[in-house]
Amino acid sequence: MSIYNKINAGFSLSTGSPVTSGIEDVLYIFNQDDVTLTYDTENPLIITGLTAVASAKVYKFEGTNNSFNSMSKLAKTQVGPRYTEEIDFNVAGLSVDIKTQLMAMGYGRVCAIAVNNYKDSDSAIELFGAVNGLIVTEAERNAADETLDGGYKIKLTNPDKLKEPYPPRAVSIAPESGTATYASTITAIEALVA
Repeated sequence: MSIYNKINAGFSLSTGSPVTSGIEDVLYIFNQDDVTLTYDTENPLIITGLTAVASAKVYKFEGTNNSFNSMSKLAKTQVGPRYTEEIDFNVAGLSVDIKTQLMAMGYGRVCAIAVNNYKDSDSAIELFGAVNGLIVTEAERNAADETLDGGYKIKLTNPDKLKEPYPPRAVSIAPESGTATYASTITAIEALVA
């Protein structure tokens, strides 16, 4: 039975583990061509492996006080549903290295992994930009903005006319022997961090 054409399950709100909004103040970002994604053979919404190409790395961006956000929005098109994916984050800095990274994310395509605050789900960790990648579409700096101390507000989103065919993918990576858990997935991602 295809997951695309027919519903096959219901859901209910959990009173024991109520939904929690937001994402953790950490993002893992990598160049789209630098990491090969492995998908679950029965469900393309689940990524079961991340493999670095040659010596490529995943880069860890850390923030504070809920300074990161993710968003996915359905858009109905003539060929079916598509999803706009966005990652918003702040950069507390103004160095040439930061500007170089922002330029690279504006021209090249990246993927981003966000960790949801709500952990009682098989989508606690999600990957954005799996098919078409993400680019920096906004990089705003107001030197007088006291909330960021003159840092940058950044938005990563899909390139023009290239929405994603799926919602953000769940990332669930098992250890060498055993079942995938939240901890095993974070360990696998961290192993690729520069």
